[in-house]
Amino acid sequence: MKILVCVSKTPDTTAKVAFKDGNTVYDESGVQFIMNPYDEWYALVRAVELVEAGGGSVTLINVGPAANDTIIRKGLAIGADEAVRIDAEPSSAYFVASQIAAYAKDQSFDLILLGKETIDYNGSEVGSMLAAMLDCPFVSYASELNVTGTEASISREIEGGTEVLSASLPLVISAAKGMAEQRIPNMKGIMGAKRKPLNVVAPVAVQERTRTVGFSLPEAKGAVKMIDPDNMEELVRLLHEEAKVI
Repeated sequence: MKILVCVSKTPDTTAKVAFKDGNTVYDESGVQFIMNPYDEWYALVRAVELVEAGGGSVTLINVGPAANDTIIRKGLAIGADEAVRIDAEPSSAYFVASQIAAYAKDQSFDLILLGKETIDYNGSEVGSMLAAMLDCPFVSYASELNVTGTEASISREIEGGTEVLSASLPLVISAAKGMAEQRIPNMKGIMGAKRKPLNVVAPVAVQERTRTVGFSLPEAKGAVKMIDPDNMEELVRLLHEEAKVI
């Protein structure tokens, strides 16, 4: 089975959130970047598990500059066989999906996996766009995946229960918690990653559909207001007039 895993670079979860250039650009000063956890822990690890069990290959793909090579090498250390970096700044979800689709369309991948979302934008857009561009079925938020021949069985959590789906390959899946368990690269994997191919590909021309106008931080939390438990009328008034939740 030939699997493509899409990975993104994101700020570490403890990174300070700040903007510059008139609040139009994320300020990367002093920020530690990591592979997006949903891509790494669930999509990539499950892809490696499937290949370990049934044979095949795992290709890692990232849209980004040369600075992303460090996180790509980590993916190779975890178990991917090769990697591709499309040499362009990821300006939007549409741009990223277009670049990956342009590369994947002639590669005959059986399965394309990615995390359900990135931890910085939480958009959950790339997977569905990619599937549409490749004219493939798409299953989002999968928590379990098994493949037999050309058929995939997918489970995902829904309100009040679990939904079980069946789909034919080729297929695009976004992975959520439960798909796999995090793997820590061992020394053998780290050393082997240095010898695995990392191919740099030029981007294709894409007409952007959106542009970032600006970012803003949420308002600072106000002081806690203590209400006498016997004063229910005041509590209701505050919830209605200030919190505006009723």
